[in-house]
Amino acid sequence: MRAALNPSDQALLLRSMEIPTAGPLEVGADGPAPRLWEAQREYAKAAGELGFRVVRHAPADPADLDRPGVPETVRAAAADPRFLAEQPSLVLRLGPDEVPRERTVMFNVHLDTVAGNPPVSFDGKVFRGRGAIDAKGPAVALLAGVRAALERSERVGRDSAVIVQAVAGEEGGAMGVLGTRPLVERGYVGRLNVFCEPTSGRFSPRSTASMTARVSVRGDDAIDDRPHTGHNASVLSGFLAQRMGRLLDSYAGSGAVCVAGLWTGTLHNRVYGGGDLLFNLSYGDAETGRVLEAAVTEAFETALTEFVAEFSDTTLFARTARDARRITRLDWPKRGLPVLDDHDTRGHDLLRRAGVPEWPADEPGRRGSPTRARSSWAPVTWPPTGRTATTSPPACPTSTGSPRRWPVY
Repeated sequence: MRAALNPSDQALLLRSMEIPTAGPLEVGADGPAPRLWEAQREYAKAAGELGFRVVRHAPADPADLDRPGVPETVRAAAADPRFLAEQPSLVLRLGPDEVPRERTVMFNVHLDTVAGNPPVSFDGKVFRGRGAIDAKGPAVALLAGVRAALERSERVGRDSAVIVQAVAGEEGGAMGVLGTRPLVERGYVGRLNVFCEPTSGRFSPRSTASMTARVSVRGDDAIDDRPHTGHNASVLSGFLAQRMGRLLDSYAGSGAVCVAGLWTGTLHNRVYGGGDLLFNLSYGDAETGRVLEAAVTEAFETALTEFVAEFSDTTLFARTARDARRITRLDWPKRGLPVLDDHDTRGHDLLRRAGVPEWPADEPGRRGSPTRARSSWAPVTWPPTGRTATTSPPACPTSTGSPRRWPVY
């Protein structure tokens, strides 16, 4: 069974996309404040017409971020009280509180987006705008699916319950620590828990996590008239990026290895003594994460040793080579985050019977459109979680009177 967006759904999606909701991790501390409260209230109002009620609408507590596993970028940003105050999460419930978790399904969506505000439009077939695919579109499509389920069975919302988490901080690299994790730990979960991600209409019981390694150089600057007197972070970082990338290439099959940003400075007439080199590494299980972490550490040590040997007898970079170990360090702004790996096949069987195919185990994860379900058959482990157009009408299938997935993202 598929449910199309009706005119009120279409209007809700267009209004939602008009409201900028990119958070501070996306736009920066000096960027515009997200209007997430407003967007979530609009969503809650529409959901209320189906019988949903708001059971929580609030930001995470500061204590939620004062614990292991919180990315460094989040810790730093949260020093400003506005960081949490402007990023609430919304929890909706359809059905009495007395309905037990065993008869509850939870859907996790998000109304925050990546940065940028492209024009919003709908030509009768295609929605265009920030969030059309990720993830205001599927959030609205979910309501259409619930509506279809209610029309199909009076037991939905009476004998079974639906929870919707509309979380903050999905974008920007917060990895769920200020949105999903606090809600899960407060008990807003079901027997079947579905997390919204683009996967061409398939479900996956697995989700990768990622960690960020940072190589920092903190030496002395120099002017271009006397470049040899300083530490050249550009040459050092560039060498480390090349060598570490080559050494880590053999691990690309077990996890995604991304040699990412390299920054020292912007001027043409200055030797920069400081800079940062970033690596992003994803993994599908904890052991692979530990192996990748050890591999990065080993690659760093090897590359640094090679740099010292290669440049110690040069005129321009001898000081950099001599002091390389003192001025260079490897640290981890983000690591140790859990993966989602659901081994209870009952939820998988339920989704298959509902007509949702499984993401092939040997096919690497990717971000695309339309959407998938990322499923977890309780107990749930909180998962870590530029597209602008989606076709209409989005479909929201239902199964045995219960909402299951929206195939549009």
